[in-house]
Amino acid sequence: MNVANRVAVVTGAGSGIGRALAHALAQRNCHLFLVDINPRGLNHTMEQVRGYGVRVAGQPLDVADATAVSALPATVLTAHGRVDLLINNAGIASGGTFEQLSETDFDRIIDVNFGAVVQLTRQFLPHLHQCDDARLVYLSSLYGLIAPPEQTAYSASKFAVRGFANALRHELAGSTVGVTVVHPGGIATNIARHARMPKGATEAEVRQKLAAHEKMLRMAPERAADIIVKGIERNKARILVGNDARFIAWLERLLPVSYWTVLQKLM
Repeated sequence: MNVANRVAVVTGAGSGIGRALAHALAQRNCHLFLVDINPRGLNHTMEQVRGYGVRVAGQPLDVADATAVSALPATVLTAHGRVDLLINNAGIASGGTFEQLSETDFDRIIDVNFGAVVQLTRQFLPHLHQCDDARLVYLSSLYGLIAPPEQTAYSASKFAVRGFANALRHELAGSTVGVTVVHPGGIATNIARHARMPKGATEAEVRQKLAAHEKMLRMAPERAADIIVKGIERNKARILVGNDARFIAWLERLLPVSYWTVLQKLM
């Protein structure tokens, strides 16, 4: 897929991988419509990528708001006249065991990480079918390959994204709409810092968990975005971002039940 002079919608574009994806696409002369729940972060990204000389529009939006999402394609078409690429990047994380995580927090993670993906796909797919070459891109996770403890909601949502994307790819085979699922490894973003922590967790426990997570976050978002966009250009069905993601994918295939015992020893 040649992304030059195409129009891409990127969710979660106010920081991290989403912001880096906006830069990587704009550098390739791709026009952008950017979405994020944080207006300040969104505006900052939009100001940055306008420097590449592409058309940029955007809207602060909670992707879990079904009413707002249903109106989004019309807003994109008003701004750009077309849409060729939908990158479902927005997501939130959680901490704590299933029993520690409140029902409200659990449901919110499922709604943002998976429910919103389904709704965005439902709303944009008819417009993507109008393009000669279009693509749906879904950011799953390392935790869409394996399911660690204390990640019941997050892992469930990312496995759901993976399954949804793979089934949809088969359904759309032979059409002009391709599907890519992305499994980033440890990317140095703020998602761990913004994760929902269980009620009752002490400040020391939170600091300890954050420190443990951040040790694994090694790759710069810019490098991850470059890998993802190159994968999109090559029409790749699955993109593993980082050596850790490639290793985890191999280990899970080799030891689908006991991989966690091995990983605990390695860590």
